[in-house]
Amino acid sequence: MPLLRYLRLYAALWKNSVAREMSFKGNFLLWIVVELLWFGLQLCFVSVIFSQTDKIESWSQWQVVLLVGASNFIQQLYQAFFLTNCTNLSELVRTGKLDFMLLLPVNTRFLVSLRVVDLGAFVNALFAVCVMTYAAVKLNLHPTAGQFAGFAALCLVGILIHYSLMFILATICFWTVRAQGIVWGYYNLFNIARLPDEAFHGAFKAVFTFALPVLLVSNVPVRVLADKFSSPSAWLLLLGLGVTWAVVAEWFWRLSVRRYTSASS
Repeated sequence: MPLLRYLRLYAALWKNSVAREMSFKGNFLLWIVVELLWFGLQLCFVSVIFSQTDKIESWSQWQVVLLVGASNFIQQLYQAFFLTNCTNLSELVRTGKLDFMLLLPVNTRFLVSLRVVDLGAFVNALFAVCVMTYAAVKLNLHPTAGQFAGFAALCLVGILIHYSLMFILATICFWTVRAQGIVWGYYNLFNIARLPDEAFHGAFKAVFTFALPVLLVSNVPVRVLADKFSSPSAWLLLLGLGVTWAVVAEWFWRLSVRRYTSASS
């Protein structure tokens, strides 16, 4: 079966990633520490804001902490599966290594998107879950099984949106050869996702809700957990944007590959 074939292939990619990470244990541990320090700075930023105010619109301090935890959780899972692969696409095109992938009897986009796994990001995602749990206890939240399922599903949609948008930006390298700056530029926009959507207004909010929906990616799942929904329109919008950007990413990938002429041409 094709599915079992791809599962076995992905298991082999995981094995290679584990071997690579364990070859450089110091770098593996150091990267985890750096990410945790950055996460801690984000939480300190929240405490500084709430030393001057009690609420950001309808968001209390611990609701914002829950949002920061969810944002980091989604970001780290995205980083674990896709970030390194998206940023490395430029090198595959520049060096001509993409030639060999195109010749393999497997889906090329599957290999390009999933060939490297960042194992340290899973550790950082676990710390984000701990922060979310602590914030939920402080808020006296008791999410139902349906809320947990909705949160998990919306997080997956958020990861899909991040992947689709960053993959589109990465495929620009078929025209420019190098596109790391554009890709990392979008990655830096992830920081907006840790802020309450109600803090923004006007054109800025419109852009980062509809065109680049980084505000929706973490705000909507957290609203499910915190029971802050007044209507299902936000999660329907997130689902719709997830499907839309996934389709656009596939179309753009096929368009880009047709342009590819290999590094030797």
